[in-house]
Amino acid sequence: MTLWLPRGFSAETELEVKRSRFLTRLARVDDEDAARAVIASVRATYPDARHHCLAFIVDVPDAQPVERSSDDGEPAGTAGMPMLEVLRGSGVSNVVAVVTRYFGGVLLGTGGLVRAYSDAVASALEGTPRVRPVVRQLVGLEVTASEAGRMQGALMNRGVDVVGAEWGASVLVTLAVDDPVAALPLVREVAQADVELVPLGEQTVELPT
Repeated sequence: MTLWLPRGFSAETELEVKRSRFLTRLARVDDEDAARAVIASVRATYPDARHHCLAFIVDVPDAQPVERSSDDGEPAGTAGMPMLEVLRGSGVSNVVAVVTRYFGGVLLGTGGLVRAYSDAVASALEGTPRVRPVVRQLVGLEVTASEAGRMQGALMNRGVDVVGAEWGASVLVTLAVDDPVAALPLVREVAQADVELVPLGEQTVELPT
């Protein structure tokens, strides 16, 4: 099951290992451009740091996720890939992690760097809120203006997600449902009429875990 961080989430944590400081920025991103904007922001915030190592995973509709990582001057394989592995293992996608390192004067060795960068990301992920993306079907229900208010209230009271309403000669009420066929009997019961649901596409909603 894919999980995301909540929309707009961004946080920073700090880990110290043998006097080296590892500052981790963890953020929700919805595409590769947004991930690179977070990376650029971290570089601008800490311009005197030598290393800004990174990893991100971004979902792509109907394709494999985009995954990127960088050691940014650290020995090959000691930072970016270990960070990416932690993100993969967490089950979280649409996420970027940037770890800024300030050297403390003590060499950590390749194994020490791998552990430090992995621990930095794991620590940042610990306790963060998660949401579960769910694709729902959008359907339209045409009702009279006099019935629109009653219908929307009654449907919401029955647990149906009313997304909005477009007013005109009649009112097109938009609903988000898991299964339009399964939802139709309930809608007809509330409408007290043999109404039909018009397909309007899809919408991804984010539910708390």
